[in-house]
Amino acid sequence: MLKFLLMLSMIMIISLMNNMFWMVQNMMFLMTFFFIFMNYFGNYFMGLSYFLGCDMISYGLVLLSMWICSLMLLASESVEKYNNYKNLFLFNVLMLLMLLMLSFSTMNLFLFYLFFEGSLIPTMFLVLGWGYQPERLQAGTYLLFYTLLASLPMMVGIFYIYNDLSTMNFYMMMNNMYNYDLLYLVMIFAFLVKMPMFLVHLWLPKAHVEAPVSGSMILAGIMLKLGGYGLLRVFSFLTLSGLKFNYIWISISLVGGVIVSFICLRQTDLKALIAYSSVAHMGIVLSGLMTMTYWGFCGSYTLMIAHGLCSSGLFCLANISYERLGSRSMMINKGLLNFMPSMALWWFLLSAGNMAAPPTLNLLGEISLLNSIISWSWLTMIMLSLLSFFSAAYTLYLYAYSQHGKMYSGLYAVSGGVVREYLLLFLHWFPLNLLILKSDVCMLWL
Repeated sequence: MLKFLLMLSMIMIISLMNNMFWMVQNMMFLMTFFFIFMNYFGNYFMGLSYFLGCDMISYGLVLLSMWICSLMLLASESVEKYNNYKNLFLFNVLMLLMLLMLSFSTMNLFLFYLFFEGSLIPTMFLVLGWGYQPERLQAGTYLLFYTLLASLPMMVGIFYIYNDLSTMNFYMMMNNMYNYDLLYLVMIFAFLVKMPMFLVHLWLPKAHVEAPVSGSMILAGIMLKLGGYGLLRVFSFLTLSGLKFNYIWISISLVGGVIVSFICLRQTDLKALIAYSSVAHMGIVLSGLMTMTYWGFCGSYTLMIAHGLCSSGLFCLANISYERLGSRSMMINKGLLNFMPSMALWWFLLSAGNMAAPPTLNLLGEISLLNSIISWSWLTMIMLSLLSFFSAAYTLYLYAYSQHGKMYSGLYAVSGGVVREYLLLFLHWFPLNLLILKSDVCMLWL
């Protein structure tokens, strides 16, 4: 792992030079491909250095981080075109990637907490520095305070564990089973806010709507996965308390998912709709994870990876329309089938991914999550069936409203996409549909 961090720090130096925007992006893709060939496919930690290592969960999420960060630069051409502090932007993205890679690959609970919190800062700079509206200040504040307030008690919990076990290593901690309710609460609450669970999700739509496209991509693609990753890690020693209390979070998430789906159905802002759909998807991930069954763990991991690619791709599409039309409102983004005919295919493919149609990875994740949640209690079938139905309903609403209908009268042109945009969307969609062929990696890592 250390060699990748070294490579990343060298790319950071390049990013401060002039006219190196695409060079940095090429270097990041190169690093991603090096990482793909490392094959850390084991259920134990490999590629060890002093405190870093990679097991299967880390491998998938680090790879996702590298991939999405490379694509962020591909999507943020406007930063380069209008010279909007592009060196600072590159440095910020690389700093964020470094913190995310460290979060996912550290084997020490305290260091994970440190990097988990640290990744908040570059994200906030992205929202505050490159966002569009003046409301981004409020969004940044929401983002910061929700996450910080929830994760300060977690630090106390970490110190308690360290005092008890004299180690912070994830592998050493697995031998202990805590049955301590307060510890359980402080350890998982930070992750519930980060997921975000319904009721503590308000920071997410705010942050998404105000963030630039790169901010939205990183938020949807990776920041939400930090919460799921943290839960997968801490449940190895919180199993006993989990068996007692997890029903609360499962109930909130499932009911919340349905409510959020209703909220999606009356959104007029493209970005807000995609952001709320993230909350609904993460609700089902959280429920599956909380059942603490084999299927639930594997399914939540699979859906996290799939959602990272799919949601990020949808935000790219919304941004492509925004750059052409200067608005994200569905009143203006109508009849895009006439305006950008060749983009309609990508809208369709990524919308299909969002409603978990085959052959996307989302389908595999959702099937295993349905299995795990229904085997936990058959009463959940009611909420799950509503959730699945409305998930398809609001995705269809998003697709049908944006592509069909009468074109906005202010537009008198046809605008094709640029090769860069097609490449960007292809690189979201291709792994999403290819990975289902290698699904044993996602499903058999425990």
